[in-house]
Amino acid sequence: MAESATALAGVRVLDLSRVWAGPLASRILGDLGADVVRVEATWSRGPKAVSDTYAARTGRYPHGKAGRRPWNREGMFNKFNRNKRAITLQLDSQAGKALFERLVKTADVVLENYSPRVMPQFGLGYERLRELNPGIVYIGVPGFGWSGPSRDWVALGTMIEPAAGLSSLMGYADGGPYKSGVAWADPVAALHAAAAITLALWDRAADPEHRGQAIELAQLEGMIDFIGEEVLAAQVRGADAPRRGNRSPEFAPQGCYRCAGEDRWIAISITSDAEWRSLRTLAGLEASLPNLTLAQRFEQQEAIDAAIGAWTAQHEHIELMHSLQAAGIAAVAVFDAQELVESEHLAARGFYLPITHPDAGTFVFPGFPAHLSATPASCRRPAPGLGEHNREVLGGELGLSDDELAALEAAGVIASEPPA
Repeated sequence: MAESATALAGVRVLDLSRVWAGPLASRILGDLGADVVRVEATWSRGPKAVSDTYAARTGRYPHGKAGRRPWNREGMFNKFNRNKRAITLQLDSQAGKALFERLVKTADVVLENYSPRVMPQFGLGYERLRELNPGIVYIGVPGFGWSGPSRDWVALGTMIEPAAGLSSLMGYADGGPYKSGVAWADPVAALHAAAAITLALWDRAADPEHRGQAIELAQLEGMIDFIGEEVLAAQVRGADAPRRGNRSPEFAPQGCYRCAGEDRWIAISITSDAEWRSLRTLAGLEASLPNLTLAQRFEQQEAIDAAIGAWTAQHEHIELMHSLQAAGIAAVAVFDAQELVESEHLAARGFYLPITHPDAGTFVFPGFPAHLSATPASCRRPAPGLGEHNREVLGGELGLSDDELAALEAAGVIASEPPA
């Protein structure tokens, strides 16, 4: 696809971020056509040597093998960093900082998700970046924000979730709070960040002086926005909502019910009396469960759940999903990751992209979920190797000679593989 056909063609992003929140935000921008240049420390992708035992145990390396260059094979990194170029720079060195400052002058966006202390300690806070490039859009994605008594707390996405109140809402009536199995604060922050960056670029384009701005995006606050409805409701009630497990305050019955097979489940939600009648007929429950009103169904949820569970346990979850949907009932199989990869529906929509990586091989990855008719997202390159574009960016674009690049590599400022 021609570069001019993309929504963010001509936008350059310097991506200093790590792990999930920042890399996903910049991947969104990259999918939309931005030139995203990852700026990484030489040691950022872990050790030079990884055992096959570790690779197999973590499940994050293709086929459970570390390979010759394990630092370029890690699955999570390759998922979140397609459509990017990569250079290495040690920002704690004078030479590395100087080169980064030269890159800032060529960029539109600088993205990082460090703690609030890091960029100022490098001497690269927003004020310095703005001196170098008044049009720069700078975004930081810290856990708790740039100010406040908690600003320097250690922040992990898995800990932001309970801090933001989401965990307190999850769980069953007879137990304590639950925590999700993944760090939801990271992708929530990533979506906020991508939207904020595009808005800031739009605002800059409308400014006659073409001025950029700083964006502070605390992951805690992004996660609280994620449950904003419940925050408002708690103020009206004057108390937190009771934990309901999989049940709904509006519909009954609703839940996840075990199906035939190992760890197979189906989610069912009955949203009307007509759907309740259809479920009773399909499940053959007319004799055991009368035609109850919604209020009566709420009162008898334990007995209803037991009867539905006994029925679903006799059926395969995919077939049962199709039967329930054909009857007009909101129901979906609880898919695991392998089933999602093999989904006929997603395959028919072309959602998954086969991407060939020189070190990791060919695998399918999730595509871009927003389908723009005029400027569609695209996959133009796999995730970059460590320092893969040092020569292209630092040499070809900043004009460093081969001798200068060699000297930087000898000094440990740049690298194409981790330090020993």
